[in-house]
Amino acid sequence: MLVKEYRICMPLTTEEYRVGQLYTISKHSHQESEKGEGVEVVKNEPHEDPIHGHGQFTEKRVHLSSKLPSWARAVTPRIFYITEKAWNYYPYTITADDRSLQCSFLPKFSIYIETKYEDNCGDSDNIFHSDKILGDHEVSFLDIAFDEIPERYYRSPEDPRFFSSAKTGRGPLREGWRQHTKPIMCSYKLVSVKFEVWGLQTRVEQFVHKVIRDILLIGHRQAFAWVDEWCGMTMEEVRRYERETQEATNELVGLVAPTIAVSEVGQPTATHSAPASAPSTPLSDDTPDFLAPPKTRPRKKSAPETLTLPALRERAGAE
Repeated sequence: MLVKEYRICMPLTTEEYRVGQLYTISKHSHQESEKGEGVEVVKNEPHEDPIHGHGQFTEKRVHLSSKLPSWARAVTPRIFYITEKAWNYYPYTITADDRSLQCSFLPKFSIYIETKYEDNCGDSDNIFHSDKILGDHEVSFLDIAFDEIPERYYRSPEDPRFFSSAKTGRGPLREGWRQHTKPIMCSYKLVSVKFEVWGLQTRVEQFVHKVIRDILLIGHRQAFAWVDEWCGMTMEEVRRYERETQEATNELVGLVAPTIAVSEVGQPTATHSAPASAPSTPLSDDTPDFLAPPKTRPRKKSAPETLTLPALRERAGAE
């Protein structure tokens, strides 16, 4: 198992990001969905935890198929999905892929993400307490403005180096912005990736962490770039937006039966909590060096860049 901690700062407060995160996940999921592809929400309901109290439980099916990189599409069934379960007791969350894909190239695979949000610039040491994991782990700071993302996912309106918020006056972000920007908050994410196949474990786990890093950067960049759309929304309003967008996305995706078997995989010992902590961004298309390149296959045309519902867009614009 490869464990890394990512710290992603934002020019927001943790209370602001609570709304922004829900809005961003819903909008991004809708944008990345089309018939038979995307994020299907199975459950989104209140949940009580004996320690953390009232929260929200979410279960999603991420239908991948054409979202996979070309090397993976060559060796996987045409249609399948990953089940993601999340427990949200903001500002503490857990997101887990608690099922293993039973196919030839991913027989024992799981991802577990524990997240804490704090109003600081990422300087809290040992926030997850080292006794919860085995040994030391790498800590990586991700800069939403100056760290590179895959070129195919780059959009200039979402670039924090150029974006300026009309409602908050924040941005654009300059070099060293984490040291002098106010307000500022940090997403601390402890990510555990497990791939139990001798000989491939290290390389696959490293590859998946690279994909997760890109997903985290893209999602946090969008949350800031879309701040004028969600700024000022109450929790009731963003939950309504979330519900209506999820219903529209489920209708767009349609019911897709899995074509491969899945089986339960136990979660690491921890207190449950959390919402989906990162949007389901398409995976990297870079071929791992341990897999032979397959024959070229045509890529399915991606969904349009903007698919937000008209009524919801009008509401967001009126805020």
